[in-house]
Parts: sequence; C-alpha cells; structure tokens
Amino acid sequence: MSADATIQTSALPAEDHGKDHVSPADIALGVIIGRTSEYFDFFVFGLGCVLVFPELVFPFVDRLTGTLYAFGIFALAFVTRPLGSVLFFAIDRNYGRTTKLTAALFLLGGSTAAIAFLPGYQTIGIWSCVILAAFRLLQGIALGGAWDGLSSLLALNAPANRRGWYAMLPQLGAPFGFILAAGLFAYFEGALSKEDFLGWGWRYPFFVALTINVVALFARLRMVATHEFAELMTTRELVPMRVSELVRAHGSTLILGAFVPLASFALFHLVTIFPVSWINLFTNRSVSEFLLVQAAGGVVGAGAIVTSGLVADQIGRRNTLLLSGAMIGLFSLSSIIAPLLFGDSQAGQTIYVIIGFGLLGLSYGQTAGAVASSFGQQYRYTGAALTSDLAWLIGAGFAPLVALTVSSTFGLAWVGIYLLSGALCTLAALAIDRRSEARYG
Repeated sequence: MSADATIQTSALPAEDHGKDHVSPADIALGVIIGRTSEYFDFFVFGLGCVLVFPELVFPFVDRLTGTLYAFGIFALAFVTRPLGSVLFFAIDRNYGRTTKLTAALFLLGGSTAAIAFLPGYQTIGIWSCVILAAFRLLQGIALGGAWDGLSSLLALNAPANRRGWYAMLPQLGAPFGFILAAGLFAYFEGALSKEDFLGWGWRYPFFVALTINVVALFARLRMVATHEFAELMTTRELVPMRVSELVRAHGSTLILGAFVPLASFALFHLVTIFPVSWINLFTNRSVSEFLLVQAAGGVVGAGAIVTSGLVADQIGRRNTLLLSGAMIGLFSLSSIIAPLLFGDSQAGQTIYVIIGFGLLGLSYGQTAGAVASSFGQQYRYTGAALTSDLAWLIGAGFAPLVALTVSSTFGLAWVGIYLLSGALCTLAALAIDRRSEARYG
C-alpha cells in the first residue's frame, strides 16, 4: 500500500494511534479474508448442488430434475439474505457490531459445516430435503448479517485518484473462495471412487467451512473491536439505520442501484456453478479436470479484478462499468451464435471459461464501489448492504436454475439471451442514472 493511502486519523486522540491503529492494509486484508470465507461457503454449497445433492437428497428423480431441485434450494439463500441484513442491523444497533459479526459468521460457518452431517434420502426420506433447505435459508440470513462496513470504510479513506484500486480489493474474495472450493472438490471427486465420494468425500469441504469462518472472524474482529475503528465508523457515519428511513430517503436509488451490477452478477454463476452442471449432465468430460480449468479461470478473474482497479483510476468507474457491460453483452451474443461451452470441443469449453472469468473480474471488480457510492455517508452502510442483497437476488440467485432450465428445454442459445438481458439492464441503469458520472468517479 502506498504512503498516500494512510487513513486520516488526526482527529483521534494521540493515545489511540498505537496498537489500535487501523491502516488501509489492515482493512484490505480483513475484507479479503472475510469475503473469501463467505464466498467459499456459497461455492461449496453450489458445487454440492451439482455433484452431491441430486443423488444424495433427490434420488427419486432423474439427475437433471434432481439438479434443478437442488438449484431451487440454492436460490433460497438469496431470498433470505435481505431479511438477514435487516435482522442483524437491529442486533448491531442494540448490541454492537462485534456481537453482530460474531453471531453472523458462526451462523454462516455452522450452517455450512452442519450440512456435512446431512443424512441422505435413503436414510430419513423427505426430511433430508427439508433439513438441507433449512440450512440454506440460515446461510442466507447469516450472509446478510456478515456485512461489516469494512469495504465502505476502505473506499471512503481511499485517495481520490485511487478509488478504483481500493474498490476492487474486497472483490478478490470471490475468486479466492471459488479457487479453494473448486480445488477441494476436484481433489476428492478425482481421487475417490464414486461410492466413496458420495459416501464421505464430499463432506470434507463443508467441514473446512467452519475453520475458515473462525479465521475470518478473528481477522475482522481484530479491527472491529478497536477503539479507533469505532471512532472511524462513527465519524464517517457508517452506522446502521432503519430500513424504512432508507427507503423513504433513497428508495429509487436502492432499486436502480440493484440493476447497475446485473451484468456482472448474471455472469457470476454462469461461469462458476452452471457450467459444472452442464459438463456433469450432458458431456463425458471429467468433472474434476473441468473444476481445475475453472480454478485456473479464477486466477484469471483475480487478475482481471486487479486490472479493473487500474482501469477505473484511469477512465473512471462509470466508464469501466459501461465498458465491461458492453463486453459482456458482446460475449452473450457470441454465446447465442456459437455457444462454445456447450459444444463437444473441450478447447472451446476452456476458452469460454477463461474469457468468462476475465470479463467477470473486469466487471465485478467495480460493482461494490458503484453500489456503495450511490449513497451519501449517512446512508451508505445500510444502503450498500441492501442494494447488494437485491442485486444478488435479481441477478444471481436464480441464475443456475434459469440457465439449466432454459438450456435443457429450449436450447443452449437461451443462456446467452439470459446473460444479454443482464448486460442490457446494467447499461440501461447507468444511462438512466445521470448522477452516476459524479458518484462513480
């Protein structure tokens, strides 16, 4: 981190500048670790929906239908995520951010780890489906509560000419979390027999979730519990407010902001979870080998996220969003005309994944900054959380379910059409919101 990125703490008492000092590097590290744990939990569940749950929980239907059922449960967390935000905002106001964050991360890690003990349908019948859905609902509530404001604090303390760079740092948690989840599933799926993998091998990635969340909790509490952090959050007005007040003041901004990152969020699961389902159901390609290809794509995505920060600082965040949205639109058109992923060519499938991750990183790298900057400081903490929740619900929550349904029913080109709709929504939202030129930088 450069010296010009030092958080301005001159207003704080001198005695608070010692061991409680919170540097931009500390904030960035805490954000990345926290986001990595959250995304790891969600990707582990998503991959389980493809490789495990259709046979473990839904053996009474064919594999395609079982995968669609699993994707339906996958979407539940995105439905309850806004509810979790509202619930934990109340905990934050009444009991403090430390209590809120501790409860949320233990709920998230505990819900994910508990799935590792899930009995199959052959053991407890339909209750296996019910228990899986219940844990997924809890995951969504916990993820809503895991919002800690660190990314907003980081953005507010970034130098004017480095906003794009600091906005992309929290987004690195997504590819890191996916690489870890894909790597674990690739190892166990490739090294074990099918019987051993379905019997016990798949459970290990879910066990790991609790450990990762504990590490993330301590990394974030290290900053949240300091006096200086509390002072900074207060002086920056990054405090939770009632949702009703936010809706009255910025209801239109909340809705419009949810559509700004739609291209990125629609692409998100179309290069991570959905492709694995298609490879598993309709091709003879090794799933473990394809997961390693996706992990390599995750590395490309991480590099593209870093690039987005450099580009945004040169041409502005809004122009970066417009550029990436247009590129995703072109990518979706190519998928309609010649869907590389869905052919028999493994080279074509690999090209699709690598390009898709690159575009995802370029667009996703600036979505958090775009959402957060839509609100003034007083509303930023609550507004950024709820806007992100709505964007995930609209753009990504049902993406694997919709993509697999339309591709298996009407043809593969419809996946490209679905992605194109997300790109058009992003471009339209940016065009409608004329104030975004000043806000997004």
